[in-house]
Amino acid sequence: MAETYHAGQRRLQERFDAVRLADRVAEKTTQVELDDFDIAFVGRQIMFFLATADSQGEPFCTYRGGDPGFVRVVDSRTLVWPEYNGNGMFLAPGNILVNPRVHVLFIDFATQQRLRVAGRASLAFEGTLVESFYGARFVVKVAVDRVFPNCKRYIPKMEVTEPARHIPREGQATPVADWKRCDWAYDALPADDPARDPSRAE
Repeated sequence: MAETYHAGQRRLQERFDAVRLADRVAEKTTQVELDDFDIAFVGRQIMFFLATADSQGEPFCTYRGGDPGFVRVVDSRTLVWPEYNGNGMFLAPGNILVNPRVHVLFIDFATQQRLRVAGRASLAFEGTLVESFYGARFVVKVAVDRVFPNCKRYIPKMEVTEPARHIPREGQATPVADWKRCDWAYDALPADDPARDPSRAE
């Protein structure tokens, strides 16, 4: 298991007599691709947390959400999801352009299950894949390196009471972010930002 853990992780495992357990967990749970259970699980998710880092290794963690199926499993080694209209900072996608290593954490609070996926990401700005996601500005594609199921201990059980209103949905007008209509933001909006259209509801 030498390739699984770095020296810092090993030091802590040794300190707490956890080397045997850590090796056994890695042996029994680490996968290099998504299995049928994982694929079905990902297809039901409405959110995930995305970890990226810049070229200097500075970490960044963010949230992504959508309707079930917004993260697609193209095959057992490939995930894709759409990037929607945002705040114009492009922090996570910008990190991907300079450092493709990403980590994705799915948590289903209703079933108290979670799944982690590590891989190398790239961005697609045009083509049929982008066009297949309604409302996508571009698409993130992840080549899967490792998959880790996680114990559900410590995950609180929570239910979704209302879906996010701002997710682009075909056949519906997508509300715009109210902060984009504030004086400090409005004049700086990109020319094609939907918030510039006064007929669009917040």
